[in-house]
Amino acid sequence: MVVVGAARSGIAAAELLARRGARVMLTEMRSNFADADRLRAAGIDVELGGHRQETLETADLIVVSPGVPVDGQMFAAVRRRGVEIIGELELAWRWLQGRVIAITGTKGKSTTTTLVGRMLTAGGHHVLVGGNIGVPLSAQVDTSTTDTIHVVEVSSFQLETTTTFRPWIAVWLNVADDHLDRHPNLDAYVSAKARVFANQTAGDWAVVNADDPVVTAQGALAKSARVDFSLSDHAPTGFVVHGDWIVRRTTTGTDRLVPLTAVELTGRHMLNNVLAATAVASIAEVSPRAMVEALRGFRGLPHVMEPVAEIRGVRFVNDSKATNVEAAQRSIESFPRGVVAIVGGHFKGGDLRQLREPLSVGAVAVVAIGTAAPMVHDALQGVVPVLDAASMREAVERGYEAAAPGGVVLLAPACASFDWFRDYAERGETFKAEVIRLKRAVEGEGA
Repeated sequence: MVVVGAARSGIAAAELLARRGARVMLTEMRSNFADADRLRAAGIDVELGGHRQETLETADLIVVSPGVPVDGQMFAAVRRRGVEIIGELELAWRWLQGRVIAITGTKGKSTTTTLVGRMLTAGGHHVLVGGNIGVPLSAQVDTSTTDTIHVVEVSSFQLETTTTFRPWIAVWLNVADDHLDRHPNLDAYVSAKARVFANQTAGDWAVVNADDPVVTAQGALAKSARVDFSLSDHAPTGFVVHGDWIVRRTTTGTDRLVPLTAVELTGRHMLNNVLAATAVASIAEVSPRAMVEALRGFRGLPHVMEPVAEIRGVRFVNDSKATNVEAAQRSIESFPRGVVAIVGGHFKGGDLRQLREPLSVGAVAVVAIGTAAPMVHDALQGVVPVLDAASMREAVERGYEAAAPGGVVLLAPACASFDWFRDYAERGETFKAEVIRLKRAVEGEGA
């Protein structure tokens, strides 16, 4: 067996295969990584410095990490030989016990996955949360039981390499231009996402965003029972916001489930995630009381609309996980006035001009960062002043200078982080550190 790529999921897949008695070769582009010696000690062969063709051609099964494109030329010869190529998600599924709840979408996956886990746990279920967030599914196989519910965030990269993966409940939150630096076009991206429904049967559930026409159309093709949720109240039945409550609307009436006062997340768009989580919890027969218990005190995940600090009346909010245009748009729309948005990074597709409308309503400025800075200028110049910054420190300082008391400096990049940072988390942590540094400097001036 050959595992291609030594990120978290690749390591988990290699270890799972080794525990099940397979002879495993793990190949990695890097010349070294922290776990290499530990894996060798566990009996896993580790090949560094690239994915060698001769190694791939010895495989009787290839497991690719999500970051490795499966349509690459290096796999052509083994495909012709009939070697099966799957991803870590598919591998784990084949040995997993218990039921799976899979959550996908362009934005909101991590928050919704976390909320579903909290709600089901509060409802008394044995829950393991992971997938694209936290612990890879392969690392959960050995602790899985028939009573376990696995709540997993699944990306398009993970889904495109599935063949038999069949979640009990599949949630599709939304779709927008994203990862077009990897997928050839939006149709391919949507097709990969749609695999979350592909193997479901009438005894399974598809939880569908009725506000998203693409998701709605794909949900209509699912063989599973469909449940809608709608923040815009477009669902005649399903889960909607009615007055001050999240309710379940049926053909016979309306049941109140969660008061909006229990939701402590920033931004109305975050209610979309709460609606989806509430729908899943209801299918799993979690009581409204347990749903409310799970929501109390939950203010979101790091790097998702995360309040950082306030400096002389200017708030700083870290939404580094807004790595696509749609997510950045929702972030900006959450603040009705006084926004200075930090936008840019490694562009991965979409139309930055989508940000023109929300920025035209009360925004003060944009600070352009990263290799996408010229594109940010082209897309947004003339709507608000666009300032440049050559580092995160400069972006924070220029944002603060442009903001006024009562305003907010919002990191909503609409881009990936790979030009300046290892990942969105490092970008967010750097932003937070620079905000704290600035706060200390400014407060020291006034002391």
